[in-house]
Amino acid sequence: MAECMIAVICGIVLIALLSAVFDSNRFVTRTYEIRSKKLTKPCKFVLLADLHNKSFGKENDRLLSAIEEISPDGILVAGDMLTAEKGADFSHALSLMERLAKSYPVYYGMGNHEYRLGLYPEQYPGMYEGYIAGLKKAGIEPLINEAAYLPAWNISVCGAQIDRYYYKHLRRAPMESSYLPKILGVPDRDKFQLLIAHNPVYFDAYADWGADLVVSGHVHGGIMRLPFLGGVLSPSLTLFPRYDGGLFREYGSTMILSRGLSSHTIPIRIFNPGELIVIDLMPDKQ
Repeated sequence: MAECMIAVICGIVLIALLSAVFDSNRFVTRTYEIRSKKLTKPCKFVLLADLHNKSFGKENDRLLSAIEEISPDGILVAGDMLTAEKGADFSHALSLMERLAKSYPVYYGMGNHEYRLGLYPEQYPGMYEGYIAGLKKAGIEPLINEAAYLPAWNISVCGAQIDRYYYKHLRRAPMESSYLPKILGVPDRDKFQLLIAHNPVYFDAYADWGADLVVSGHVHGGIMRLPFLGGVLSPSLTLFPRYDGGLFREYGSTMILSRGLSSHTIPIRIFNPGELIVIDLMPDKQ
């Protein structure tokens, strides 16, 4: 019996190791459809999150080819395209943004890693300035608590950069109801409010602010995914986080949470390939 148990355990470990090698170097495409009476005509977005400067093929050719096949109306970026490490390379992330911007409008919401570079310039000398300058040179204006209105579809795309206080480990810091209106302003409820908000933990606050659709990342799908249990560990060190990936409809709003494209501190993904997300926004005529 003991020998059988050891064999089973060794088999599970081997499968997990093989998955880590395989899933850490691939991505899958998932599509979601959202309907709203506020939308004036169909719109298709691709959602990218948590690339952490990874490259799928030379200069991210595999990722770019997949996006070209989808032919979206625009690109939504939910943050952490690079990794905040002193002297770290961000060339893959910036090159991808530059190439995307040549073909599509790119709506870039900041993640905690981009935010950290700007918050602590002495720790990451020149990185924030260099990356932001590169984005702007490519024609991408990061949405830092700002919105871009897309009149063709009646969509307002807003990027929320929340304070580092709201990225605490082990617990969720309370967010006052006045906080988001203070940093984002009061949304026009007649427009379809699409909020790029990197940290999904505050979905209830985003919905209360007035978001019709929230797109998020940050959790990396929980690093490892288990049947029936979902993601195992969040970046805040929460076991089996409530929001680990997928579509959530709560609080009168919808959230699409990307499992991300890569990882950083724990650089593996087990039973958890990267995600390229397609969002079809459709007018609801009912």
